[in-house]
Amino acid sequence: MEFTHFDPGGKAWMVDVGGKEDTRREAVAEGTIRMSGECFERVTQGGIGKGDVLGAARIAGIMGAKKTAELIPLCHLLNLTKLSVDFDLLPEKHAVRAVCTAGTVGKTGAEMEALTGVSCALLTVYDMCKAVDKAMEIGEIRLVRKSGGKSGDFMNPNAITGEE
Repeated sequence: MEFTHFDPGGKAWMVDVGGKEDTRREAVAEGTIRMSGECFERVTQGGIGKGDVLGAARIAGIMGAKKTAELIPLCHLLNLTKLSVDFDLLPEKHAVRAVCTAGTVGKTGAEMEALTGVSCALLTVYDMCKAVDKAMEIGEIRLVRKSGGKSGDFMNPNAITGEE
């Protein structure tokens, strides 16, 4: 398999997708933020002084996903038709799992938008909670699944089950 973001001379370029057919595409990404027990309790009980942590993180994830082409070099600007950010509370790990679903009808997939949405959501949780716990850890950010396009469907075998 070749890297598509390099021309035959090895220079970076934005892939020409002009000849591709528009198809329905969807991508789901996930990630987690682990925190202290006290911080987790305050997030779940609404005890963070900055306000509704997960509400703000949801908006940040959506906004971030919409700006993916501005943040990631060579990424195509997409006309997103679907965008959501949801959270699962994982009390046994003192963690919050974010899941971003991005959809479009177009010539290229929405994987980067889903991954950017998850990243922005988790960074917002960190920002809103850092006064309580500066040692929080963001991780396990990955593509869960994608559908559509020339390469077809993909399901990540390492993803946490029950992604929807």
